[in-house]
Amino acid sequence: MSEYPPCPKCQSTYAYPDGAMLVCPECGHEWAPAGEDESTGGDTEHSDPAAPSEVLDANGNPLQDGDTVVVIKDLKIKGSSTVVKGGTKVKNIRLVDGDHDIDCKIPGIGAMGLKSQFVKKA
Repeated sequence: MSEYPPCPKCQSTYAYPDGAMLVCPECGHEWAPAGEDESTGGDTEHSDPAAPSEVLDANGNPLQDGDTVVVIKDLKIKGSSTVVKGGTKVKNIRLVDGDHDIDCKIPGIGAMGLKSQFVKKA
């Protein structure tokens, strides 16, 4: 394990090679072994401004934390017989990374994650 440098994000010593990159199994960070400082700085700069500017609604409008959106089609909720009806207004959204871009609280249903492709800015 000592043959690879520790993870630049969490300092884990369990990094392993994956092709030309090194991967940390604890935090999931990937970096190039030769240019740790360059790729770490690039990843940090790229990920911070990218989250708000890359999340677009169904019409291509950028979304921000605190926006109000409207669901554009009926959405079935996995593991439940409930449906989020098209036209449901969702206030005070929070943008997150992952498969579902939006964390929100839907009236009558509760907290859940939505994909930005199924909402439009109100």
